[in-house]
Amino acid sequence: MNARIDPRAVVDQKAEILGDCEIGPFAVIGAEVVLGEGTRVGAHAVISGPCRMGRRNQIHAFASIGSAPQDLGYRNEPTILEIGDDNIFREFVTINRGTVKGGGVTRIGNQNLFMAYSHVAHDCQIGSRIVMANAATLAGHVNVEDDAILGGLSAVHQFARVGAHAILGGGTMAPLDIPPFMMAAGNHARLHGINVRGLERRGFSKEQILQIKGAYRLLFRSGKLLEDALAELEQRSRNNAHLLHLLEFLRSTKRGITRP
Repeated sequence: MNARIDPRAVVDQKAEILGDCEIGPFAVIGAEVVLGEGTRVGAHAVISGPCRMGRRNQIHAFASIGSAPQDLGYRNEPTILEIGDDNIFREFVTINRGTVKGGGVTRIGNQNLFMAYSHVAHDCQIGSRIVMANAATLAGHVNVEDDAILGGLSAVHQFARVGAHAILGGGTMAPLDIPPFMMAAGNHARLHGINVRGLERRGFSKEQILQIKGAYRLLFRSGKLLEDALAELEQRSRNNAHLLHLLEFLRSTKRGITRP
């Protein structure tokens, strides 16, 4: 094993440290924790198991990863946290394991940035390339799709969803689903158009952005009932993966959709 473990760190014998990991002073690595190759754990960070972590993750000082869910119904059942590759967890980030009633797994994808004091609660399903700014908070069972951005001090209600490429402004309180590609802000959240700048940065063409803008106008500015607008959007969505994803997201809502 090529891991570099500071002698002041505490690593449980049942932890699995793979390859060239680095563990800083006073870090605590619990039982049933798996750290993938190239992972860096900062001073005083705590990683609790069961937790499986992929490669090249960075856990900064005082982060708490894989702790028990903050749920009064939790009875120490064997639930888990699964984390992919190349994620960054900054200072004082907290990530909780799942609960039995929520499926037992909190899951995080790849290349995400969790800024200081951000929080991911039990049973959340987090995609890839997501940014959660300082003190952004997810309640339990939240689903955040790829490439979303959550501004500082924003919060998402239990069981709500944040769609792909959506952006939440700082201080946003989101009790309902935020559709893909949209900008949302306020308490409670309201839509403020399309995340044009974000889509451009992710390589969307001008034509694709215009199509999404047209869908937004149809859904929320045409004066039509949402069901009628969805039926028309279905006709427009043929052979258009982005509009099909938007359509499916809106039709599968359980909490309801945030609107302008």
